[in-house]
Amino acid sequence: MGEVLVKIQPPDHPVHMPEPAVFSSEVESEIDRHLAKYPVKRSAILPLMFIVQRERGYLDPPGVQYLANRLQLRVTDIWEVATFYSMIQTKPVGKYHIQVCKTLSCKLLGADKITKYCSDKLGIKVGETTTNGRFSLSEVECLGSCGTAPMFQLNFDYHENLTTEKVDQILNGLT
Repeated sequence: MGEVLVKIQPPDHPVHMPEPAVFSSEVESEIDRHLAKYPVKRSAILPLMFIVQRERGYLDPPGVQYLANRLQLRVTDIWEVATFYSMIQTKPVGKYHIQVCKTLSCKLLGADKITKYCSDKLGIKVGETTTNGRFSLSEVECLGSCGTAPMFQLNFDYHENLTTEKVDQILNGLT
């Protein structure tokens, strides 16, 4: 009973960690202003993730390494938060990111029809980006607009009471 069942050895090669992202002095100042708002650095994790995502297009490994260093956290702490929230992108998305709500109210009022319509119109499946990088399509959990279902979020703007005609108007109006 006293024998060691598994002996964990340290890796025999170095673990590759990406170089942290580098930002302009303006962005660093913006980050400093956010950090000054919070007595505990970790509390600034979401606003800083949004900044990194805005600057890099998504939260990539160098951006995660930067945040871990800046917030004095482990890389895994950053990934845990990043993968929990649907508004944090961990892979590149198109210029226009369509996030269709897939929860109960939206589903009952036609979210599946809206998702299929967007998919057919754009020629992509959920989780994909058009070849020109213009559109990405995702399904997400409740966006808190149950009374105006079905709805989607296009980047940070809500579009509610959707019909296929409204989707056409919205998408055709993009530059």
